[in-house]
Amino acid sequence: MKLLEFEAKELFREEGIRVPKGLLVSKHEEILLHMDEIGDKVVVKAQVDVGGRGKAGGVLMADAANVVETARHLFHTPIKGVPVSRVLIEERLPIEHEYYVSIAIDRSNKQPVILFADAGGVEIEQTAKENPDAIRKVTFSPLLPDVPGFLLRELTGNAPAGVREMINKLYHVFCKKDALLAEINPLVTTPQGVYAADAKLIVDDNALARQGIAVNRDLTEREKEAEKHGFSYVELDGAIGVIGNGAGLTMSTLDLIEHFGGKAANFLDVGGGADQERVKYAVRLVAGMPAVKVIIVNLLGGITRCDEVARGIIEAGVEQEVIVRLAGTNEEEGRRLLAEKGYRMLGSMDEAVRAAVEVTA
Repeated sequence: MKLLEFEAKELFREEGIRVPKGLLVSKHEEILLHMDEIGDKVVVKAQVDVGGRGKAGGVLMADAANVVETARHLFHTPIKGVPVSRVLIEERLPIEHEYYVSIAIDRSNKQPVILFADAGGVEIEQTAKENPDAIRKVTFSPLLPDVPGFLLRELTGNAPAGVREMINKLYHVFCKKDALLAEINPLVTTPQGVYAADAKLIVDDNALARQGIAVNRDLTEREKEAEKHGFSYVELDGAIGVIGNGAGLTMSTLDLIEHFGGKAANFLDVGGGADQERVKYAVRLVAGMPAVKVIIVNLLGGITRCDEVARGIIEAGVEQEVIVRLAGTNEEEGRRLLAEKGYRMLGSMDEAVRAAVEVTA
């Protein structure tokens, strides 16, 4: 789950990372109560979960005379279609130099990787594309409690020592908060020291309970419903709904859809031993996606009984065509039930996927 900037900065502050003094407001009138806390020059930032917020008009400069009007403007201006319900007003730092730093997991070698660039800011993605050598990186053992000093020196080059100290503290946040990504862009030097002018933190969804986070805000309403029923579910952008049992079988179905020129609308693994009710909810959930034109149900019955699957499909009663491939326990009974109701059943996964792709062609 991605934290908003003010949430990430609070965690950074707890670890000793310096962040600008700020004021969080949920309506522009609140600023009037805190004018004595507002400096002469400030930055007004929409607290929305979108990338490229600055370029989209979500970060504006202001002073004490026009900060209320600037905040009012942001509250009435959606950023990339996302309405603004909270605004962070921060002191404008006297920046001497901007850097970029991020920490993530290098999945190829299962180690933390730190990326660092001598120039940060909104153009960092362009820099990465046009001049990848400008971004240095190091990996190291996740068993180490700190980033080794020699690696920090190799990474940061001629940057001030305070930058290296800040990166090590960012690594502590990354570990303590079960993060998938911890990023400061820009990390800035000022006459008063080194600051995190911006902050991004993405917490591993699997660690939310351990981190005391009860609700995953990143989930859509349909994903929340899937989580409630215990489905492994991911929304995609195609027109073919996919239901399988087992991550491998479901992923193979998605791969075949891509291979035959189609686009999957989702990944839904109902798990082993799915009964009639569970299958019914799965089919209705997928059918509720506006883009879905056809649903493929691809299940192998071991502890899952094919007759239970068939009854669940029938009871779901959705408008879209449901193409079924069933094999395993009580397969004959499942096929009989579906045949009586006119469902199309095919003997192989290839045939079922081809048929679904043809419906959306």
